[in-house]
Amino acid sequence: QVQLVESGGGLMQAGGSLRLSCVASGLTFRTKSMGWFRQAPGKEREFAAGISTGGANTYYTDSVKGRFTISRDNNKNTVYLQMNSLKPEDTAVYYCAAGRGVLPGPGIHDYAYWGQGTQVTVSS
Repeated sequence: QVQLVESGGGLMQAGGSLRLSCVASGLTFRTKSMGWFRQAPGKEREFAAGISTGGANTYYTDSVKGRFTISRDNNKNTVYLQMNSLKPEDTAVYYCAAGRGVLPGPGIHDYAYWGQGTQVTVSS
């Protein structure tokens, strides 16, 4: 049984930082690209960041480039999302997802498994 468990969300003032973690089990983590998506109230789930199986390739949506950093530790079956310079518009539920291929895709259908999500709220 595949499980992805996110943690690290919370309430933060604008300009602050948070680090999200996602621990995977029940799959061969090192063979899966990983992604972070987010969904704000009333909006569709959107791609935030992705990382290839070995960690050499990372991808970001334009709105988080330069502020967010995705990384992974294949020895710990964990993917991280370091979020700096947070803005109120970053408020959303953040989901980690395990991809279908070596490279992460930007679409929901590029991912086979999903976590339950963690809430990030940024106040102005």
